[in-house]
Amino acid sequence: MKKLLSEYGMVLVLIVLCVFFSLKTLKRESSSGASAVARVVEKVSKSFTKGDSILVAGAVRKDSGEFAEEVSAALKDAGYSSVRTVVGTPRDLRVAIDEMSASKASPLALISGGDVAGWTVVESLPADLPDLEMMVPSGRLVSDFLKRSNLLAIVDRIVVIAVIAIGMTLVILTGGIDLSVGSLLALSAVIGTLVMKAMGGLEAGPVAVWVGFAAGIVSCGLIGAFGGALVAWFRVAPFITTLAIMMIARGLAFKLTGGFSIYQVPESLLWLGQGTSFGIPNTVLVLVILFLAAHLFMSHTRFGRYIYAVGGNEEAARLSGVPVKAILIGVYVVAGLCAGFGGCIQASQLNSGAPNLGMMFELYVIAAVVVGGTSLSGGSGKIFGTLIGAFIISVIQNGMNLMGFESYTQYIVLGAVILAAVLLDKFRGNVRLYA
Repeated sequence: MKKLLSEYGMVLVLIVLCVFFSLKTLKRESSSGASAVARVVEKVSKSFTKGDSILVAGAVRKDSGEFAEEVSAALKDAGYSSVRTVVGTPRDLRVAIDEMSASKASPLALISGGDVAGWTVVESLPADLPDLEMMVPSGRLVSDFLKRSNLLAIVDRIVVIAVIAIGMTLVILTGGIDLSVGSLLALSAVIGTLVMKAMGGLEAGPVAVWVGFAAGIVSCGLIGAFGGALVAWFRVAPFITTLAIMMIARGLAFKLTGGFSIYQVPESLLWLGQGTSFGIPNTVLVLVILFLAAHLFMSHTRFGRYIYAVGGNEEAARLSGVPVKAILIGVYVVAGLCAGFGGCIQASQLNSGAPNLGMMFELYVIAAVVVGGTSLSGGSGKIFGTLIGAFIISVIQNGMNLMGFESYTQYIVLGAVILAAVLLDKFRGNVRLYA
């Protein structure tokens, strides 16, 4: 059991969170669609004649509005001549009822969706029109969390953070930290879109997009190499090194753009962040490929084992023949490349480049890595654990949004989750130490 919790504890936490938010966001939704329309028409045909006055109501810009129009069309097709449709506000419904009553054609039936049934004007109708029959399609329990659009939003939210977290995992495995990834993301997006603008802007083809992506990613990789060299050769603390690079990269992003966003980009830029292949979002495919590649690299290559060795005991690794300095530089290069690629995805999702992109992303990325089980002391952690950690962070934020939590409350909860993950890491370390 202890091994099971150690290996799959975060997966169980993710499952529990999904179940919790699924139950907490359950609500009864009025039925809609062709089957619901058919049931309403059948019920009307059993209770009313073709000449009876029937009022069909729906809320404007709501599902009930579309449902009302579909029911009205179906009733007219079935031969009901006195059907009035109101798609609007409670006041519109009140006006329609008063007009029908004044013309001595008071409605004998009111058909409405679930949200209309809760209007005050509808609740008071039984007293005003005692012969009026209310028809509301039977509802069904639906979880807002489990809606396809919401699940896609969760995945879409974590793509950039998860991609950057691959590089961050490697850095933290060596016992380091990288605070510059959010600024590098912005710098990559800015450089990439500037190159696209210079190569033709709106009229440029796909080649300009790939050249811009390459420019942004390589630039961030070179900056990562510079930071890694400071850490490896000059023994500057990773925290200070990457803090300085964070400020420099953010400043460069604003300097290059003058503080403005870049919108003169080719239409083909959208392919990466908003396109699909085989019915699957391209960002999801990219995420799967990158994490599989990272997992294979860390689990089945010599350099992957070197990274764990450096994080476990740097001096012992050096005495064992591990090229410690090269490994340290390498992980910061990978972190820079991942941040650069994250900037490309973000630019594609937003169809623009802006110097203020990636604000606070370094904190979310570090949180994903730590929550995923990677030890801040280095030498322990897994790539797929980072992916689970990213999902946990995204699910918590998404669930709190659905439940109406304020943003500052979300920060408190997120901070508590990070603290809990760090304390769990310390607890596991003590258990290993005294076992």
